[in-house]
Amino acid sequence: MDLDFLASLAVANDKKVVLVVLDGVGGLAGPNGRTSLEAAHTPNLDDLAERGICGFHDPVAPGITPGSGPAHIGLFGYDPFRYTIGRGVLDTAGTPFVFKKGDLASRLNFATLGADGTISDRRAGRIPDDEGQRLTAKLAAKIAEIEGVQILLQHVKGYRAAVIFRGRQLDARLCDSDPQRVGQKPQDVVPIEDNPTPEAFLAAKLSNTFIRQAQKTLADEPKANFVMMRGFDNYEPLPSFGDLYKWRSCAVAAYPMYKGVAKLAGMRVIEAGQSSMEAELDLVERELPNTDFIFLHIKKTDSMGEDGNYDGKVKAIEHFDRLVPRLTGLNPDVLCITGDHSTPWSLKSHSWHPVPVCIVAASARVDACRSFSEIAFLQGGLGRIHSTEVMPLLLAHAERLKKFGA
Repeated sequence: MDLDFLASLAVANDKKVVLVVLDGVGGLAGPNGRTSLEAAHTPNLDDLAERGICGFHDPVAPGITPGSGPAHIGLFGYDPFRYTIGRGVLDTAGTPFVFKKGDLASRLNFATLGADGTISDRRAGRIPDDEGQRLTAKLAAKIAEIEGVQILLQHVKGYRAAVIFRGRQLDARLCDSDPQRVGQKPQDVVPIEDNPTPEAFLAAKLSNTFIRQAQKTLADEPKANFVMMRGFDNYEPLPSFGDLYKWRSCAVAAYPMYKGVAKLAGMRVIEAGQSSMEAELDLVERELPNTDFIFLHIKKTDSMGEDGNYDGKVKAIEHFDRLVPRLTGLNPDVLCITGDHSTPWSLKSHSWHPVPVCIVAASARVDACRSFSEIAFLQGGLGRIHSTEVMPLLLAHAERLKKFGA
């Protein structure tokens, strides 16, 4: 969907839209032959499925496994192929850090490097926030400049941090140092283009130097004795979400990356008070009267999938289901429950599988679905759509798109 075309049809009104993203909600069969969604007891989600129109969306394209950034960008209506944003910018944008034009950012993972030089834990035991903040400050105190380029460190959450290079023109077209698997050696950062620019060679050199200096600085740490870099990008905001769709928008998300993509789109982002699903619902209840669109992000479904915790994912889905009456009690004109991507417990990672989506609105053409699950949604009236088509459907069901043509 062309953004300019969609914006030309958008109109303002008083309808309320809530988009809930259950991160990584899609899955594959567990030991009992059912996905986590199919095994979970979800009477409230089942009720929504019965009252709405259901189906699947492909976050990027069939067969393509998406990162969290492009997956959310697509749900917000932006073409993820055109608006590619590296994880470094996304994560950092969700913190108090203030970017300047030309900044190059990379996400950092604090990790555990074994004596044999291989990564034994990509997340350093999932260290807590206070430990991540201490380690980030430790690096910042030791590494402030490399070859005349300013080095800025920002803690993000838990084992996640970010490094920002400022003061020189740098090319972000670089490979990650994270091998994405334990038992493998970290990679050198190198340009990914066939004919790299001098700015890419310089950015790679700065990155590898930073990694070596960080390793020395963290050598005495029992768990987080190493950093890996991923998701390089230069800072650039997205076209304004509010201006495009002519509404006031608000984001409620606990993790900085999801706050970051919302900020880059120009949404108003709630910065604090999101320590639990219940606390996030408190904010939705507080903010919906003051806005037209709320993006609510729920992380735990994805975390359980990445940990390979089938039962934990079932429990996370059931936890959210118990809170659904709080959402429906707000009587939004359009309520959409979906995910950004699938995270099957058996893969312990994102996957290419299509993502369940359910839209509940007075104008929804109700289909045959009677439960909220992958197998049920095969009967759904939405069929299988692209993620960028979700936003036009939400606008249409909210009567926020005028007729095209005479």
